[in-house]
Amino acid sequence: MKSTMTFKTTEGGVCAAKGFTAAGIHCGIRKNRTKYDLAMIVSDRKASAAAVYTTNKVKGAPIAVTKENIADGYARAVICNSGNANTCNADGFEKARMMCDIAADALGISTNDIVVASTGVIGQTLPIEPIAEYAKALAEKLSADGSADANLAIMTTDTRQKTISIEFELDGKICHMGGIAKGSGMIHPNMATMLGFITTDANVAPAALQSALSKCITDTFNMVSVDGDTSTNDMVCILANGAAENTLIEDEDEVFTQALFTVCRHISRELAKDGEGASRLIECTVKGAATENDARIAAKGVVSSSLFKAAVFGADANWGRVLCAIGYSGAEFDPLKVDVDMASCKGSFAVCRAGYGVDFSEEDAKIILSEDEIFINLDFHQGDAEATAFGCDLTYDYVKINGDYRT
Repeated sequence: MKSTMTFKTTEGGVCAAKGFTAAGIHCGIRKNRTKYDLAMIVSDRKASAAAVYTTNKVKGAPIAVTKENIADGYARAVICNSGNANTCNADGFEKARMMCDIAADALGISTNDIVVASTGVIGQTLPIEPIAEYAKALAEKLSADGSADANLAIMTTDTRQKTISIEFELDGKICHMGGIAKGSGMIHPNMATMLGFITTDANVAPAALQSALSKCITDTFNMVSVDGDTSTNDMVCILANGAAENTLIEDEDEVFTQALFTVCRHISRELAKDGEGASRLIECTVKGAATENDARIAAKGVVSSSLFKAAVFGADANWGRVLCAIGYSGAEFDPLKVDVDMASCKGSFAVCRAGYGVDFSEEDAKIILSEDEIFINLDFHQGDAEATAFGCDLTYDYVKINGDYRT
């Protein structure tokens, strides 16, 4: 899927859509009192709900509980904690359900209308007492300006917030959509240690909402790789409360799907750019592939290659590592038809034509590859399919961060 429309950017994140409020607070799950660790996002009316989840066989308890709660296609609120993943715990499901009960009581809504999520260390018992103690204060803090606080409360090793909000029109009605996300490490295609929450005031039926989200995920969140580790708690959830009063969308709608794709793609790039220890975003586009699947596999192969990621960290135009990565990726292509170019805002240069190296200036290449966003462009010359993957360089800091993550 490609972006074919441009939308007006607005302010407000998950509160840009009518009827949504949010908040974040420090409740005590995290030891650092300056770090928020509990978030809420709430719709003033029942909303259509859809979600996608990690493909890891080991899944956090909140995922199972969320699946149960939105099985009817509806929800009203999100509660999420950071600092503890509530995964691989004997009482995990009980704690996740208790979080829903606590949130429902604080908000005066049904416990089955809650999306619950957790992120942080795996295998440590989640203390429920801080959540119970601060839930009412969190609910009282809900506001139309609370998106940033909610975003802060779901972050772990993130160095900055990932958020966007846009405006679009459906049959004469102005609609809004916004999203926040967290994710910096343990990120690999097919979802990651990444949580994404999206809200919209568009009127969309649950089945159509799930279809649009699943479609957009394929070429956005599922094309992100930081370190090759697919986490246990990944979730992207969208709530659509219909406050914009457009005609109910029951089948695929191009404008709505493109708006959702725009939000998902922006956040995906931000996730990759803020990879743990990262200094550069790597955006790899493969075009001219025989199938979209081949293009996706090859692009993911490049951004997932530890050797190539290390080369990007050193601003080294070691293009052989690109060919190596696509060669073992599983994509079908003819090596003797592949062209490779590298680029940044400082310019671009060719490194490979028809599978063989071409001369280029190492000095110029160093300058181009020293920017913070690097673009790797491949042309397979075998069809019309294309795909883009998002990754980051591999730095010394990645090891430092993960060497003492728990302590």
